[in-house]
Amino acid sequence: MNISILAGILLIALGAFASGSFAVPFGKIKGWNWETYWMVFSLGAYILFPLTACLVFAPDFLTIISSAPSSTLVTVFLLGALYGVGNLSFGLALRYLGLSLGYALSLGLMLAIGTLIPPLLDGRLQVMMQGKGGTMLLTGIAIATVGIALSAWSGILKDKIMSKAKKQESIVEFDLVKGAMAAVLVGFTGSAMSLGFEQGNLLTELASNQGVDPLFAMMPLFVVLFAGTFITTIGWCVYLGAKNKSLKNYLHAASFKILTWNYLFGLLAGLLWFSQLIVYGMGKSKMGPYTFTSWGILMALTIVCATVWGLIRREWKGAPIKIYILMILSLLIIIASSFLIGISGSV
Repeated sequence: MNISILAGILLIALGAFASGSFAVPFGKIKGWNWETYWMVFSLGAYILFPLTACLVFAPDFLTIISSAPSSTLVTVFLLGALYGVGNLSFGLALRYLGLSLGYALSLGLMLAIGTLIPPLLDGRLQVMMQGKGGTMLLTGIAIATVGIALSAWSGILKDKIMSKAKKQESIVEFDLVKGAMAAVLVGFTGSAMSLGFEQGNLLTELASNQGVDPLFAMMPLFVVLFAGTFITTIGWCVYLGAKNKSLKNYLHAASFKILTWNYLFGLLAGLLWFSQLIVYGMGKSKMGPYTFTSWGILMALTIVCATVWGLIRREWKGAPIKIYILMILSLLIIIASSFLIGISGSV
Protein backbone atom coordinates (compact mmCIF):
# COMPACT_ATOMS: atom_id res chain seq x y z
CA MET A 1 0.00 0.00 0.00
CA ASN A 2 1.14 3.55 -0.76
CA ILE A 3 2.74 5.07 2.40
CA SER A 4 0.79 8.30 1.93
CA ILE A 5 -2.52 6.44 1.86
CA LEU A 6 -1.54 4.45 4.96
CA ALA A 7 -0.78 7.71 6.79
CA GLY A 8 -4.13 9.03 5.60
CA ILE A 9 -5.95 6.01 7.02
CA LEU A 10 -4.20 6.42 10.39
CA LEU A 11 -5.12 10.12 10.57
CA ILE A 12 -8.72 9.34 9.69
CA ALA A 13 -8.70 6.69 12.44
CA LEU A 14 -7.67 9.40 14.93
CA GLY A 15 -10.57 11.51 13.67
CA ALA A 16 -12.87 8.54 14.21
CA PHE A 17 -11.83 8.41 17.86
CA ALA A 18 -12.87 12.05 18.31
CA SER A 19 -16.10 11.45 16.40
CA GLY A 20 -16.99 8.37 18.41
CA SER A 21 -16.29 10.19 21.68
CA PHE A 22 -18.07 13.51 21.16
CA ALA A 23 -21.38 12.47 22.76
CA VAL A 24 -19.75 11.28 26.01
CA PRO A 25 -19.87 14.77 27.65
CA PHE A 26 -23.66 14.86 27.19
CA GLY A 27 -23.91 12.33 30.00
CA LYS A 28 -22.55 14.95 32.40
CA ILE A 29 -25.18 17.59 31.59
CA LYS A 30 -27.83 18.00 34.29
CA GLY A 31 -31.40 19.30 34.05
CA TRP A 32 -31.37 20.34 30.39
CA ASN A 33 -33.67 19.06 27.67
CA TRP A 34 -32.11 17.37 24.65
CA GLU A 35 -32.83 20.36 22.38
CA THR A 36 -31.01 22.72 24.75
CA TYR A 37 -27.71 20.91 24.95
CA TRP A 38 -27.87 19.98 21.26
CA MET A 39 -28.11 23.69 20.41
CA VAL A 40 -25.07 24.52 22.59
CA PHE A 41 -23.16 21.62 21.04
CA SER A 42 -24.12 22.84 17.55
CA LEU A 43 -23.06 26.40 18.26
CA GLY A 44 -19.58 25.16 19.08
CA ALA A 45 -19.34 22.45 16.42
CA TYR A 46 -20.77 24.41 13.48
CA ILE A 47 -19.90 28.04 14.18
CA LEU A 48 -17.37 28.82 16.93
CA PHE A 49 -14.76 26.13 16.29
CA PRO A 50 -14.86 26.25 12.45
CA LEU A 51 -14.35 30.03 12.57
CA THR A 52 -11.55 29.65 15.12
CA ALA A 53 -9.86 27.01 12.96
CA CYS A 54 -10.04 29.31 9.94
CA LEU A 55 -8.53 32.21 11.89
CA VAL A 56 -5.63 29.94 12.88
CA PHE A 57 -5.03 27.90 9.73
CA ALA A 58 -6.59 30.02 6.94
CA PRO A 59 -6.70 33.71 8.04
CA ASP A 60 -7.82 34.88 4.57
CA PHE A 61 -10.80 32.51 4.52
CA LEU A 62 -13.28 35.31 3.69
CA THR A 63 -11.28 36.19 0.57
CA ILE A 64 -11.14 32.53 -0.39
CA ILE A 65 -14.87 32.08 0.06
CA SER A 66 -15.74 35.26 -1.84
CA SER A 67 -13.58 34.16 -4.80
CA ALA A 68 -15.53 30.90 -5.21
CA PRO A 69 -18.42 30.71 -7.73
CA SER A 70 -21.78 31.45 -6.16
CA SER A 71 -23.12 28.15 -7.52
CA THR A 72 -20.53 26.24 -5.51
CA LEU A 73 -21.28 28.20 -2.34
CA VAL A 74 -25.04 27.70 -2.68
CA THR A 75 -24.65 23.97 -3.36
CA VAL A 76 -22.37 23.45 -0.37
CA PHE A 77 -24.60 25.55 1.90
CA LEU A 78 -27.75 23.63 0.92
CA LEU A 79 -26.00 20.29 1.39
CA GLY A 80 -24.99 21.54 4.83
CA ALA A 81 -28.62 22.38 5.59
CA LEU A 82 -29.66 18.88 4.49
CA TYR A 83 -26.93 17.40 6.65
CA GLY A 84 -28.43 19.39 9.53
CA VAL A 85 -31.57 17.26 9.22
CA GLY A 86 -29.41 14.14 9.38
CA ASN A 87 -27.42 15.36 12.36
CA LEU A 88 -30.55 16.28 14.31
CA SER A 89 -31.85 12.78 13.60
CA PHE A 90 -28.50 11.39 14.71
CA GLY A 91 -28.88 13.18 18.01
CA LEU A 92 -32.27 11.53 18.45
CA ALA A 93 -30.83 8.12 17.55
CA LEU A 94 -28.21 8.50 20.30
CA ARG A 95 -30.90 9.70 22.69
CA TYR A 96 -33.11 6.65 22.15
CA LEU A 97 -30.55 3.93 21.38
CA GLY A 98 -27.38 4.91 23.23
CA LEU A 99 -23.89 5.30 21.81
CA SER A 100 -23.14 1.81 20.55
CA LEU A 101 -26.38 0.88 18.78
CA GLY A 102 -27.15 4.48 17.75
CA TYR A 103 -23.81 4.87 15.99
CA ALA A 104 -23.94 1.42 14.40
CA LEU A 105 -27.31 1.90 12.73
CA SER A 106 -26.92 5.58 11.81
CA LEU A 107 -23.34 5.66 10.59
CA GLY A 108 -23.61 2.26 8.96
CA LEU A 109 -26.13 3.66 6.50
CA MET A 110 -24.09 6.85 6.11
CA LEU A 111 -21.01 4.74 5.35
CA ALA A 112 -22.60 2.95 2.41
CA ILE A 113 -24.54 5.88 0.97
CA GLY A 114 -21.89 8.54 1.63
CA THR A 115 -19.09 6.49 0.08
CA LEU A 116 -20.94 5.59 -3.10
CA ILE A 117 -22.84 8.76 -4.04
CA PRO A 118 -19.90 11.17 -4.72
CA PRO A 119 -17.96 8.88 -7.13
CA LEU A 120 -21.22 7.76 -8.72
CA LEU A 121 -22.17 11.36 -9.53
CA ASP A 122 -18.79 12.46 -10.92
CA GLY A 123 -17.88 9.28 -12.81
CA ARG A 124 -14.99 8.06 -10.67
CA LEU A 125 -16.86 4.91 -9.67
CA GLN A 126 -17.25 3.93 -13.32
CA VAL A 127 -13.51 4.35 -13.82
CA MET A 128 -12.74 2.27 -10.73
CA MET A 129 -15.09 -0.50 -11.88
CA GLN A 130 -12.85 -1.05 -14.88
CA GLY A 131 -10.15 -2.36 -12.54
CA LYS A 132 -9.80 -4.19 -9.24
CA GLY A 133 -10.37 -1.04 -7.18
CA GLY A 134 -14.10 -0.81 -7.91
CA THR A 135 -14.69 -4.45 -7.06
CA MET A 136 -12.73 -4.06 -3.83
CA LEU A 137 -14.69 -0.92 -2.90
CA LEU A 138 -18.06 -2.60 -3.40
CA THR A 139 -16.83 -5.69 -1.54
CA GLY A 140 -15.71 -3.50 1.37
CA ILE A 141 -19.11 -1.81 1.54
CA ALA A 142 -20.87 -5.17 1.34
CA ILE A 143 -18.75 -6.53 4.20
CA ALA A 144 -19.41 -3.37 6.22
CA THR A 145 -23.14 -3.86 5.66
CA VAL A 146 -22.87 -7.37 7.10
CA GLY A 147 -21.08 -5.97 10.14
CA ILE A 148 -23.70 -3.25 10.60
CA ALA A 149 -26.49 -5.83 10.26
CA LEU A 150 -24.90 -8.01 12.95
CA SER A 151 -24.50 -5.00 15.22
CA ALA A 152 -28.14 -4.07 14.70
CA TRP A 153 -29.20 -7.66 15.33
CA SER A 154 -27.30 -7.71 18.62
CA GLY A 155 -29.23 -4.59 19.61
CA ILE A 156 -32.54 -6.18 18.67
CA LEU A 157 -31.72 -9.29 20.72
CA LYS A 158 -30.79 -7.06 23.64
CA ASP A 159 -34.13 -5.28 23.31
CA LYS A 160 -36.03 -8.57 23.35
CA ILE A 161 -34.17 -10.18 26.25
CA MET A 162 -33.65 -7.32 28.70
CA SER A 163 -36.44 -5.65 30.66
CA LYS A 164 -37.33 -2.01 30.03
CA ALA A 165 -36.12 -1.02 33.49
CA LYS A 166 -32.77 -2.74 32.92
CA LYS A 167 -32.24 -1.02 29.56
CA GLN A 168 -33.09 2.36 31.02
CA GLU A 169 -30.43 2.05 33.71
CA SER A 170 -27.85 3.26 31.17
CA ILE A 171 -30.14 4.79 28.48
CA VAL A 172 -32.90 6.70 30.24
CA GLU A 173 -35.13 7.18 27.17
CA PHE A 174 -34.41 3.88 25.41
CA ASP A 175 -36.87 3.32 22.56
CA LEU A 176 -35.85 0.92 19.77
CA VAL A 177 -38.59 1.94 17.31
CA LYS A 178 -38.04 5.71 17.61
CA GLY A 179 -34.28 5.26 17.52
CA ALA A 180 -34.38 3.02 14.45
CA MET A 181 -36.60 5.50 12.58
CA ALA A 182 -34.19 8.31 13.41
CA ALA A 183 -31.23 6.19 12.26
CA VAL A 184 -32.85 5.50 8.87
CA LEU A 185 -33.36 9.24 8.35
CA VAL A 186 -29.70 9.79 9.28
CA GLY A 187 -28.58 7.35 6.61
CA PHE A 188 -30.39 9.16 3.81
CA THR A 189 -29.73 12.77 4.83
CA GLY A 190 -26.55 12.60 6.91
CA SER A 191 -24.43 11.51 3.95
CA ALA A 192 -24.99 15.01 2.52
CA MET A 193 -21.87 16.03 4.45
CA SER A 194 -19.74 13.62 2.42
CA LEU A 195 -21.26 14.96 -0.79
CA GLY A 196 -20.71 18.51 0.46
CA PHE A 197 -17.02 17.77 0.95
CA GLU A 198 -16.74 16.50 -2.62
CA GLN A 199 -18.84 19.29 -4.18
CA GLY A 200 -16.75 21.84 -2.26
CA ASN A 201 -13.39 20.60 -3.56
CA LEU A 202 -13.06 23.88 -5.48
CA LEU A 203 -13.00 25.79 -2.20
CA THR A 204 -10.28 23.48 -0.93
CA GLU A 205 -8.27 24.03 -4.11
CA LEU A 206 -8.66 27.81 -3.86
CA ALA A 207 -7.39 27.69 -0.28
CA SER A 208 -4.35 25.68 -1.34
CA ASN A 209 -3.65 28.05 -4.25
CA GLN A 210 -3.70 31.00 -1.86
CA GLY A 211 -1.05 29.48 0.36
CA VAL A 212 -3.07 27.54 2.94
CA ASP A 213 -1.29 24.36 4.01
CA PRO A 214 -2.94 21.47 2.13
CA LEU A 215 -3.46 19.72 5.47
CA PHE A 216 -5.86 22.51 6.51
CA ALA A 217 -7.22 23.58 3.13
CA MET A 218 -10.73 22.31 3.97
CA MET A 219 -11.27 24.92 6.70
CA PRO A 220 -13.07 27.53 4.50
CA LEU A 221 -15.27 24.74 3.15
CA PHE A 222 -16.30 23.83 6.70
CA VAL A 223 -17.47 27.40 7.37
CA VAL A 224 -19.83 27.40 4.38
CA LEU A 225 -21.10 23.85 4.84
CA PHE A 226 -21.80 24.10 8.56
CA ALA A 227 -23.43 27.50 8.29
CA GLY A 228 -26.22 25.65 6.48
CA THR A 229 -26.21 22.94 9.15
CA PHE A 230 -26.57 25.48 11.93
CA ILE A 231 -29.53 27.19 10.27
CA THR A 232 -31.42 23.89 10.22
CA THR A 233 -30.44 23.19 13.82
CA ILE A 234 -31.62 26.59 15.08
CA GLY A 235 -35.03 26.13 13.52
CA TRP A 236 -35.66 22.69 15.01
CA CYS A 237 -34.17 23.33 18.47
CA VAL A 238 -36.05 26.63 18.91
CA TYR A 239 -39.27 24.91 17.81
CA LEU A 240 -38.76 22.11 20.34
CA GLY A 241 -37.74 24.62 23.00
CA ALA A 242 -40.97 26.55 22.54
CA LYS A 243 -43.04 23.35 22.40
CA ASN A 244 -41.44 21.83 25.50
CA LYS A 245 -41.10 25.18 27.31
CA SER A 246 -37.38 24.54 27.68
CA LEU A 247 -36.03 27.82 26.28
CA LYS A 248 -35.53 28.93 29.88
CA ASN A 249 -32.86 26.23 30.21
CA TYR A 250 -30.34 28.50 28.51
CA LEU A 251 -30.43 30.85 31.53
CA HIS A 252 -31.49 28.58 34.39
CA ALA A 253 -30.30 25.40 36.11
CA ALA A 254 -30.31 24.05 39.64
CA SER A 255 -27.34 26.32 40.37
CA PHE A 256 -25.02 28.70 38.54
CA LYS A 257 -22.25 26.11 38.81
CA ILE A 258 -24.37 23.46 37.09
CA LEU A 259 -25.40 25.97 34.41
CA THR A 260 -21.74 26.79 33.74
CA TRP A 261 -20.72 23.13 33.55
CA ASN A 262 -23.65 22.37 31.24
CA TYR A 263 -22.37 24.96 28.77
CA LEU A 264 -18.80 23.70 29.11
CA PHE A 265 -19.78 20.08 28.53
CA GLY A 266 -21.93 21.05 25.54
CA LEU A 267 -19.08 23.03 24.01
CA LEU A 268 -16.61 20.22 24.78
CA ALA A 269 -18.83 17.89 22.76
CA GLY A 270 -18.73 20.43 19.93
CA LEU A 271 -14.93 20.64 20.13
CA LEU A 272 -14.53 16.87 20.00
CA TRP A 273 -16.92 16.61 17.07
CA PHE A 274 -15.22 19.35 15.06
CA SER A 275 -11.70 18.16 15.85
CA GLN A 276 -12.50 14.94 13.98
CA LEU A 277 -12.86 17.02 10.82
CA ILE A 278 -9.50 18.73 11.21
CA VAL A 279 -7.78 15.35 11.45
CA TYR A 280 -10.11 13.92 8.79
CA GLY A 281 -9.16 16.76 6.43
CA MET A 282 -5.48 16.02 7.03
CA GLY A 283 -6.03 12.34 6.31
CA LYS A 284 -8.16 12.97 3.26
CA SER A 285 -5.44 15.20 1.77
CA LYS A 286 -3.19 12.14 1.67
CA MET A 287 -5.65 9.84 -0.10
CA GLY A 288 -4.77 10.98 -3.63
CA PRO A 289 -7.52 10.93 -6.27
CA TYR A 290 -9.59 8.51 -4.22
CA THR A 291 -10.63 10.91 -1.48
CA PHE A 292 -14.17 9.50 -1.36
CA THR A 293 -12.89 6.30 0.31
CA SER A 294 -12.01 8.44 3.35
CA TRP A 295 -15.68 8.70 4.29
CA GLY A 296 -16.19 4.96 4.60
CA ILE A 297 -13.12 4.59 6.79
CA LEU A 298 -14.23 7.43 9.08
CA MET A 299 -17.74 6.05 9.47
CA ALA A 300 -16.66 2.45 10.11
CA LEU A 301 -14.00 3.25 12.70
CA THR A 302 -16.28 5.78 14.41
CA ILE A 303 -18.81 3.00 14.94
CA VAL A 304 -16.10 0.87 16.53
CA CYS A 305 -15.02 3.66 18.89
CA ALA A 306 -18.60 4.48 19.89
CA THR A 307 -19.31 0.83 20.61
CA VAL A 308 -16.29 0.68 22.92
CA TRP A 309 -17.63 3.76 24.74
CA GLY A 310 -20.98 2.02 24.98
CA LEU A 311 -19.28 -0.89 26.73
CA ILE A 312 -17.46 1.44 29.09
CA ARG A 313 -20.75 3.19 29.91
CA ARG A 314 -22.28 -0.27 30.57
CA GLU A 315 -25.00 0.11 27.95
CA TRP A 316 -24.88 -3.67 27.44
CA LYS A 317 -24.90 -4.53 31.15
CA GLY A 318 -27.02 -7.61 31.81
CA ALA A 319 -26.96 -8.85 28.20
CA PRO A 320 -26.12 -12.58 27.71
CA ILE A 321 -22.60 -13.51 26.59
CA LYS A 322 -23.85 -14.55 23.14
CA ILE A 323 -24.96 -10.97 22.46
CA TYR A 324 -21.52 -9.67 23.49
CA ILE A 325 -19.89 -12.17 21.11
CA LEU A 326 -22.20 -11.12 18.27
CA MET A 327 -21.45 -7.46 18.92
CA ILE A 328 -17.65 -8.00 19.03
CA LEU A 329 -17.82 -10.03 15.81
CA SER A 330 -19.64 -7.16 14.14
CA LEU A 331 -16.85 -4.77 15.24
CA LEU A 332 -14.14 -6.97 13.75
CA ILE A 333 -16.04 -7.17 10.46
CA ILE A 334 -16.49 -3.38 10.35
CA ILE A 335 -12.79 -2.78 11.04
CA ALA A 336 -11.82 -5.14 8.21
CA SER A 337 -14.26 -3.45 5.83
CA SER A 338 -12.93 0.05 6.57
CA PHE A 339 -9.40 -0.88 5.59
CA LEU A 340 -10.64 -2.72 2.50
CA ILE A 341 -12.48 0.43 1.42
CA GLY A 342 -9.32 2.48 1.99
CA ILE A 343 -7.09 0.09 0.07
CA SER A 344 -9.51 0.14 -2.88
CA GLY A 345 -8.29 3.63 -3.76
CA SER A 346 -4.74 2.49 -4.37
CA VAL A 347 -5.19 -0.60 -6.57
